[in-house]
Amino acid sequence: MKNYILTQQVAEKKLRRMAYEILENNAGEQQLILAGIRESGSVIARVIQQQLREIAGDVLQTTLISISLDKKNPGTVTLSESLSFDDRVIIVIDDVANSGRTLLYAMKPFLEFRPRKIESLVLVERSHKAFPVQPDYTGLSLSTTLQEHINVEVEGDQVRGAWLE
Repeated sequence: MKNYILTQQVAEKKLRRMAYEILENNAGEQQLILAGIRESGSVIARVIQQQLREIAGDVLQTTLISISLDKKNPGTVTLSESLSFDDRVIIVIDDVANSGRTLLYAMKPFLEFRPRKIESLVLVERSHKAFPVQPDYTGLSLSTTLQEHINVEVEGDQVRGAWLE
């Protein structure tokens, strides 16, 4: 039995709210790069991209890329596309922020350029920061014990929910 902390419907509402926040915080931007951390982060990035299209229409262009890294040992970080990130707004997207380490390492390839701004988005944030990363956009903030684990369930291009184990 799963102890759901987010149902699919609530997750959809939170993702929509975060899309609005992105638009508000990036008013005047014509393009955003959404960088989803594989696997769940990439699905969330696609959902956010769709939400931004529905809200902003053609006013805002989004480019979707994927970030691949080993979350347990994030030494090598690979991007799905080689682009120039100079003077661009980049939003790094993941499912859950625990210590902040994954988000910090995921930002590393972008620092070889001169981006205008790097922001981060997570569906669920836990309060166990060991690294100086505070997500700019958070669906749900949750205090948990170190022994508890949060799973975000995705299927295709949908977030089915999140549960605590």
